[in-house]
Amino acid sequence: MRITSVNVNGIRAAMRKGMGEWITQRQPDVILMQETRAEPEIVAALLPEWQVVTAASRIKGRAGVAAATRVEPLAVRHGLPGESADVDSGRWLEVDLPSAGDGGAPLTLVTAYLHSGTAGTPTMDLKYAHLDLVEARLRALAGDVMAARREVLVVGDFNVVRGPADIKNFKGNHNRTAGVLDQEMAYLDRWFTGAWRDVHRELVPAAEDGTPGPYTWWSNRGKAFDNDAGWRIDYHMASPRLAGVASGAVVDRAPSWDTRWSDHAPLTVDYDLAALSAL
Repeated sequence: MRITSVNVNGIRAAMRKGMGEWITQRQPDVILMQETRAEPEIVAALLPEWQVVTAASRIKGRAGVAAATRVEPLAVRHGLPGESADVDSGRWLEVDLPSAGDGGAPLTLVTAYLHSGTAGTPTMDLKYAHLDLVEARLRALAGDVMAARREVLVVGDFNVVRGPADIKNFKGNHNRTAGVLDQEMAYLDRWFTGAWRDVHRELVPAAEDGTPGPYTWWSNRGKAFDNDAGWRIDYHMASPRLAGVASGAVVDRAPSWDTRWSDHAPLTVDYDLAALSAL
């Protein structure tokens, strides 16, 4: 199963700029999207050949996540347990697909769009409160994995790097810029040293010479894209067995600024679900 995570930065604009052509070329089986910024019926209309489910933000024109699959989901869950703030809406969507390869437990796919925040402002309080809700849900999902009730893949725009290998200018941003604060990165440290695996980084290890990358997002400021001054903030976070059947991680960075259809690049990974039964 070929699964793509991508922050589309507004799905209507993305489709106008070439997202449809990219889908034809890459041929994913599942597209897990963030920042759709559109009503559910619009997202579905733009992807007519897919089974589409969405979680729209209650704030018009903001956030929004969606899952497009080739098969009809067994179940869909919108939002996080305990979520109440409008700014948290449209940021978490769970979809269960049939059998994770062994005729038993379903495959749960999550598309997540975590808060960005601005360092030194009240938006960071909102971000940390949201991260706490995410962490609680991840604990529950990990419990299901341990009990063999499901395999899980959480993907999306986490708006946090893991460390120096994930951003062009770590020193200049560390503990100065949201996404590179120790308190934020500590969440990812707990997740990836605990029950979850960073599939992209395992398949594409950090360079031995310390050169950072590959990146998945570039600021629109200055010439960040042209200079490849990016950030790796988009992830495939998998349960251990699922990570064990992953291969072929690809970041589809556009060849030039003017050919981009989002400020993020799609991150695609292949999962051999049939091999799960052998693990």
